[in-house]
Amino acid sequence: MSAASEKLASDIVLLDTRGENRFTDFFVICSAESPRQIRAIQEEIERVLENWGVFPHHHEGTADSGWLLLDYGSVVIHIFSAPVREFYQLDKLWEGANPLLRIQ
Repeated sequence: MSAASEKLASDIVLLDTRGENRFTDFFVICSAESPRQIRAIQEEIERVLENWGVFPHHHEGTADSGWLLLDYGSVVIHIFSAPVREFYQLDKLWEGANPLLRIQ
């Protein structure tokens, strides 16, 4: 989450989804102002985790689409533009998940 915060991601939330699904333990959801910022957040997250020897299983979406997903197995990271985040409302979809941290 600090990697996203370093690149000025906003409304960062960490959800414990272990009781809600079987495909991941945690969701990180954050917002960005532009495709360029989405890419910057993605690159910083990947750089930090690669330094720890952690690599994503796969990516989905694109910065230009306003949504990018990084799948690390037990952690799935969603980086959204504000309008796309509002459209998909993952925060509400997973409202049963335990919010562990929120950084406005």
